[in-house]
Amino acid sequence: MATTSLLDRAIYSYPDVDRLVGLRGGTSRRWLEGYARSGKFYDPVLREKPTGAEVVTWGEMVEARLLAEFRQQDVSVQRLRPAIDQLREEFGTYPLAQARPFLEVEGRELVRIVQDKVGLERPLQLVVVRNGQSMMTEATERFRDAVDYEGGTVHRFRPDPRTPDVIMDPARTFGQPAIRNVRTDVLAEDYRAGSSREELADLYELSPAQVDAAIRFELIAGSDRAA
Repeated sequence: MATTSLLDRAIYSYPDVDRLVGLRGGTSRRWLEGYARSGKFYDPVLREKPTGAEVVTWGEMVEARLLAEFRQQDVSVQRLRPAIDQLREEFGTYPLAQARPFLEVEGRELVRIVQDKVGLERPLQLVVVRNGQSMMTEATERFRDAVDYEGGTVHRFRPDPRTPDVIMDPARTFGQPAIRNVRTDVLAEDYRAGSSREELADLYELSPAQVDAAIRFELIAGSDRAA
């Protein structure tokens, strides 16, 4: 599968994104489609303009995963829009799903220049200067640790650091969280239906610990969305 088609693959709904990256319901739609408040319309953060689409691409899911690292900051992620627009010009579509802005020295320097140009607040910065060098912030380091790059873009990622065995890969299980190609929601549903962890481990050729991780992830995803 070509890299471009992988990033453009539309396989998620907005509720999927909210649940899988730990956002409040409706957040990903606002980030991708914009929203109106008090008679004013706020443009999307992650899209150039609203599309009216009810599906989210893998590239957009990845970028939402990064923005989720900033959701606890005091500054609204809406303020990231000018920087992302500029980064799109430098790196192409889905700039936050590319390796260059974070893994290459030249790429990080370009990000720093863009941040300075648009006046991006410190809590939302993707890179900072340390000892004279442009380095990733804590938020972008957490994101980098959660993703795997292939061909210069994010090919898969771990949606929650508390369950590192759970992987999201758009080329497998329709991009849904899985352990060894077994979807976590399937395992959790079977467990709720009465199957024991040992029975599920035997049925799907997993270890009991892997079954536990899948069930734990589904519990975390459900609680994060409700928070």
